[in-house]
Amino acid sequence: MAFPYIRTMGTEVDAFLGRLARHLRPEVQTLTALLLQRLNGEFPEMWENADIQALTLEETAQHVTALLDLLENRPGASVPGAPPDALDIARLYARRGIPVSRLLRAYRLGHLSLLEQVQAEAPRLTGDWHMINLTTVRLVAIGFAYVDRSSEEVVAAYQEERDRLLQRRLALTDRASKRIGTTLDISRTAEELTEVCTEDFADLVTVDLFDSALDETGTGPPEALTQRRVAQRSVLDDCPEPLLRVGGTHTYPDDSEPVRALTTGRSVLHNIAGTEIPPWVAPSESQGRVLRDLGLHSVLLVPLHARGDTLGLVQFVRHRTSAPFTDDDLLLAQEIVSRAAVSIDNARRYTHERSTALALQRTLLPRNTMQEAAVETASRYLPAGSRAGVGGDWYDVIPLSGARVALVVGDVVGRGLHAAATMGRLRTAVRAFADIDLMPDELLTHLDDVVIRMQREESPDQGETSATCLYAIYDPVSRRCSLASAGHVPPTVVTPAATGEAPPASRTVALSEVPVGPPLGLGGLPFETAEFELPEDSLLVLHTDGLIAGRMRDVDLGLATLRDVLASAPDSLEETCDRLLAALLPSRPADDVALLVARTRALDPDHVAVMDLPSDPAAVSGARRFASDVLAAWGLEELSFTTELVASELVTNAIRYGRSPIQLRLILQSTLTCEVSDASSTAPHMRRARTFDEGGRGLLLVAQLTERWGTRHGREGKVIWAEQALPGDSASPVRGTSCLVRADLID
Repeated sequence: MAFPYIRTMGTEVDAFLGRLARHLRPEVQTLTALLLQRLNGEFPEMWENADIQALTLEETAQHVTALLDLLENRPGASVPGAPPDALDIARLYARRGIPVSRLLRAYRLGHLSLLEQVQAEAPRLTGDWHMINLTTVRLVAIGFAYVDRSSEEVVAAYQEERDRLLQRRLALTDRASKRIGTTLDISRTAEELTEVCTEDFADLVTVDLFDSALDETGTGPPEALTQRRVAQRSVLDDCPEPLLRVGGTHTYPDDSEPVRALTTGRSVLHNIAGTEIPPWVAPSESQGRVLRDLGLHSVLLVPLHARGDTLGLVQFVRHRTSAPFTDDDLLLAQEIVSRAAVSIDNARRYTHERSTALALQRTLLPRNTMQEAAVETASRYLPAGSRAGVGGDWYDVIPLSGARVALVVGDVVGRGLHAAATMGRLRTAVRAFADIDLMPDELLTHLDDVVIRMQREESPDQGETSATCLYAIYDPVSRRCSLASAGHVPPTVVTPAATGEAPPASRTVALSEVPVGPPLGLGGLPFETAEFELPEDSLLVLHTDGLIAGRMRDVDLGLATLRDVLASAPDSLEETCDRLLAALLPSRPADDVALLVARTRALDPDHVAVMDLPSDPAAVSGARRFASDVLAAWGLEELSFTTELVASELVTNAIRYGRSPIQLRLILQSTLTCEVSDASSTAPHMRRARTFDEGGRGLLLVAQLTERWGTRHGREGKVIWAEQALPGDSASPVRGTSCLVRADLID
């Protein structure tokens, strides 16, 4: 059943609302000002930012106009959505981290105040209180319908912006995890932090580290607050904001925010209001003017913490980005910085360990080029790239008795201090075994036992110790080279051009034919010695596999390049080393590289004298005369007495305790060497002779009268040798001096 009265009253109310809206239309600005005055005290965030303040003025006027349009266009008008500026304000609230509840409360309070203002104007147009009451009811219904519709859109815009920010922050976190810490270099890691965070987070990022954190020895004083700028990046060209350049040092005032952040370990969010720039941001007035002109308004201070230590401070600055940092931004910055801090600390610890290992390794390697009469040498050692770490490669040149020399190259499996220390132990063991003149295969067998003992002594978490080694002995008298390999790449041999041929085209370059035994540490497997003769001025090139092999390079290609370089190698061994490294390692090697190049020399035949002796005590006097004659020919008469005595004692021991054949050999090189060989493997030793003993003092006399003496064993017996220093004017004997170089004493 229809009620005409109600329809009539509804029409009259709508007409009155339209009349009321037209009456208030000229007062839109006044109504806007009254609403903003009501909101001013309760929502200060609307006036703290110029962007929000300007949008709030426009948005409030748009709400007033939208409500008046809705009242004037009734009946049948659809409820309009929120004005565009209202959606923009919702997005600004989301970007600044203001809770959506604050936004909705401001929305409800503003619209309630607007409805109150409209209702207050109704009595001025009519005295019919019944109409006024009906108008109030209709006004509330229309107003709340508008509030519901517009608030839904505002909340949707707010949440959409929050989701976008969350996606952006997740993307930033993902980029940071992938791009920060890609190397074990402190400066590069700090640069990666600044690069990631200036893309979509801050306008300027600086990274300062304590000098103690950068100290490679790790002994810097922790209380020192001096910091060094290791990285900085700005969205502006040439980074004009900071006065301090990368590499510069500075300290903050004691009562400043950065010092409090460092001492307490708590991050700080500092928004700068107006034009007052804190002194710790701009120490000078000129810099303060620059920062004010740029519009700096928000700073984050985040300490770098890792494993309980404070390493430094990261600053994030905004000036071009209008939105200040929020608490969510602070949490995001803390997460990114914490990851970067771990990477920087890893790089710092790695740098310290690498420097220690490298220093240890360099102290264990020969410091200077060894000057040996048997060979001329040049060497190089290159540590691996920073991420790979220092390995256990080594080389050595060891003088042996009888003018011989040992050449050694080895490679310990592994990286870091453990590998360097293991290398030092093996190098010491090789020198000890070389000192007792072991054959190459016997020396590697003993070295294999050493590695096995080291494996038993080490804890399981250190990994299994293993190594490769190449040991070669060169004799300049016979020009023969004996060598054995324990899993190591054979040396390359370069023989000189024949007389009358044009070098270097006629040089022969080839890998030596050496049986490669198992690596050290396997045990139970034999090693084999190869022996061949080398022409004078031949090159022996010993190296570790890092010179010819790599992740991106085939071994065969590396060997081919090695042969090509050696085929046209210059006379200078130092230049040869440089050319090899330039050709084979144009960039930093992925593995350690040890390189040893030796040019063989032949001892002048005039500086070697040999005498075969029968196993007869009467031959001792002949040996003394032979020694005296040879020394006279060499101009070393002042050494005759000692040499005759040494030869007499050594020959007597060989005749008494050894077996034929017996041979006396004198070698003039940088020292004077007297050698007596026989076919017995029994080694002599010194003993304490009693007062009335007739013998037992021979080797004691030899030890007292010579620089050093010893025994070396061969396949066919042993050699007892003794060395004497040459007089000052005879240190460099003249080549070509005529002398008796061989004599046979026949009964």
